[in-house]
Amino acid sequence: MSTQENLLAAFAGESQANRRYLAFAKKAESENKKGLAQLFRVAAEGETIHALSHFQTAGEVKDSMENIQTAIAGETHEFSEMYPNFMEEATTENNNNALLSFTRANEIEKEHAKFFQEALEKNGDIAEQEYYVCEICGHIELGSAPEKCSVCGAPKEKFKHVA
Repeated sequence: MSTQENLLAAFAGESQANRRYLAFAKKAESENKKGLAQLFRVAAEGETIHALSHFQTAGEVKDSMENIQTAIAGETHEFSEMYPNFMEEATTENNNNALLSFTRANEIEKEHAKFFQEALEKNGDIAEQEYYVCEICGHIELGSAPEKCSVCGAPKEKFKHVA
């Protein structure tokens, strides 16, 4: 493999480690192991630093308009090809938990693409807003958290404010 391929592989590995450790931190927290949860979160932050360094070094961070276009292409691929294929396979295998996870993610990827498309149409010059993200499915609400998530039905308390 080339150095460029190694940088992208390292980015993927470090990114996955970050998410894995955050999942482990949530589990440790639910088991009232606060120190362990903290350790997992700290390690996750280190993995993020590594991932961002590799991604930047690989030349994958462009100007904002190119980054928006890359984001739209990625989100569109996910909701038009990737998740529909995953949903079909989960249906074939009667894996209802995976089907639900993929279906929810598919809906949210459409939202992401829409938000990025709107940003692209404004040349990236969008106002800061109050964003709330459903911690169950990832649905985004602007302004305030709704009483109930329109995608998964989660209550208002499951929405996290993201600055």
